[in-house]
Amino acid sequence: MDDYKRFTSISKQQLLRAYHQMLTAQYMAALFDKYRKDCKYVHATARGHEAIQVATAWQLQAIDYCCPYYRDDALLMALGINPSLLLAQLLAKAADPFSGGRTYYAHSAYKHPSTPTIPPQSSATGMQAIQAVGIAYALKVQQLENPNEKAIVLCSMGDGAVAEGEVSEAFQFAALKQLPVLFLIQDNNWTLSASVTETRTSNAYEYVAGIKQLHRLHITDGTDFETTLNEIQEAVHFVRHQQKPLLVHVQVPLLGHHTSGVRKESYRSKEELTTLAAQDPILKLRKKLFAKGVSIQTLQNLEATVQQEIEIRFEEALELAEPSIDTLQHHIFAPTSITHETGIRRPANKKTVFFIEALLHGMEEILARHPEAIFYGQDIGARLGGVFRESVGLAQKFGTPRVFNTAIQEALLVGASMGMAIAGLKPIAQIQFGDYFWPAMNQLVSELSKAYYLSNGKFSIQTLIRIPVGAYGGGGPYHSASIESTLLTIPGIKIVYPSNAADAKGLLKAAFLDPNPVLFLEHKGLYWCKVLGSELSKNIEPASNYILPLGKANIVQKANTQTIESGETLTIITYGMGVHWALNASLHFPGQVEIVDLRTLQPLDETRVFNSVKTHNKVLILSEEPTNNSFAESLAGKISQHCFEYLDAPVQVIGAANLPA
Repeated sequence: MDDYKRFTSISKQQLLRAYHQMLTAQYMAALFDKYRKDCKYVHATARGHEAIQVATAWQLQAIDYCCPYYRDDALLMALGINPSLLLAQLLAKAADPFSGGRTYYAHSAYKHPSTPTIPPQSSATGMQAIQAVGIAYALKVQQLENPNEKAIVLCSMGDGAVAEGEVSEAFQFAALKQLPVLFLIQDNNWTLSASVTETRTSNAYEYVAGIKQLHRLHITDGTDFETTLNEIQEAVHFVRHQQKPLLVHVQVPLLGHHTSGVRKESYRSKEELTTLAAQDPILKLRKKLFAKGVSIQTLQNLEATVQQEIEIRFEEALELAEPSIDTLQHHIFAPTSITHETGIRRPANKKTVFFIEALLHGMEEILARHPEAIFYGQDIGARLGGVFRESVGLAQKFGTPRVFNTAIQEALLVGASMGMAIAGLKPIAQIQFGDYFWPAMNQLVSELSKAYYLSNGKFSIQTLIRIPVGAYGGGGPYHSASIESTLLTIPGIKIVYPSNAADAKGLLKAAFLDPNPVLFLEHKGLYWCKVLGSELSKNIEPASNYILPLGKANIVQKANTQTIESGETLTIITYGMGVHWALNASLHFPGQVEIVDLRTLQPLDETRVFNSVKTHNKVLILSEEPTNNSFAESLAGKISQHCFEYLDAPVQVIGAANLPA
């Protein structure tokens, strides 16, 4: 960090303002304890952390972004969020402005013109770090167009979160890309009931010493408001004006409970708690105000006023309306405008292209038309252009800020896309192989899939994640997996799985424009049409205006009327490579097989599936996955439930052997 200091003397009025805000947080915490049975959710509070939180909040501007953690209620109130709003969330009321009563106290999802934007946050510790650097990357890209815009991102965490691997990914990315993010690490020496001696060999300040270009600052006493304000003012000034990352490690006491559900007395001694009480930042500020000439009567009047105000607001919050059961199904998916097939699928002047060429051209058209679109992943940059040649020439044409390589950090690839989307970019991330998607599951499940629902529809996450899957090319047990069944257990995301070049290009456009997280599964064996029998994956390339909506299955082959009437037909329901297996197998049964290509697995075109079953009365579901507990078996159960009276035989499922690899 630069050596300058930016000390501004603080007035008595400012100290009183800080005292008021810290008292509010203190009395809120005491009130929650007093009425714990009335609180709908488990909650944590800022007791002991108030000074650093209030001081930090004072430095932020409306153009900034704030990614807090679950103990940051003092920070939220100091940002200007009315305590009544937090009380509505604590009591799970419909008036909760963050989630409509859907999530914990101090888990904010907030957009207001006078405060920093606060993205949706989960209780999974440290997950916000990856989103924060995604936001910061978006700010950096946008500042290329508007260099006078000096927005920053605050990412606040407890020191225990630093042990998470995903936090390390965020530190590395922030340093590598020199992003305007301030990591505020509030260290109270506890990770729930595990003490510092049980969980780490170094604190966060020491831990990041080896990460080049990640600047750092250590605040030894985060309970002295004036000192803390001076230090954090310097830190924010550095990040804002240098547009570089900085980690601030601040030592604070944990004076409250870990949460309302884990009481401090259950794992900490009375002696320790008595010693810590002397470090209360509110008591320290009270003494400082008295020393500066503020009378005891003035302080007592202020304390009584704040306490009474919080009691009144709590009583008012208790009377607020409960969420309506009618809203339970609201905001699972953000509505999309892409509902009909548009554009020219088979233009006269286009040639036949491979599956991978259609995707490459589709990506080029997206990047050319949408300057907010970016494409990133392992080896997709200028040097190689993708291990399957899926990004050849894109980095050269659109530049490295928009098409770039990343480290082997699948969690960051997926999680950062959420931050980028929140800050206005339209990210396209590529996982190199489906087998290596699993490190990203934490971000997908805890963050992307829940953000729209838990923010009560305020934050839609427009993210496209491309994933090559399937057995092809001698990849062996770590490059050949089909992973759709696991992904389909996650509500809040969409899954696309095309079988041919034309569909792939049209679906890619729809997936990019969809305002929800979309996972785009691409069978590697279809890329270059090298698997025997997959020749029909090549198509005339659709025009650049062609868009194929998600959720529309396609009948790629029909049975003839005569065999249908005589009851000699069946329907095969499949997707991806399965379409080509079915086409080849049906050559032995001319006129007797209808083939339904699902094209998207979520949303699922149940109407077309059920109609096909009702027409043919016999159904085979074909998949490349192991069948036990699979999407194919789930679909078989759904067909049996909805079409039972039409079936002449049990639904049959064919897939891979039920083996670990």
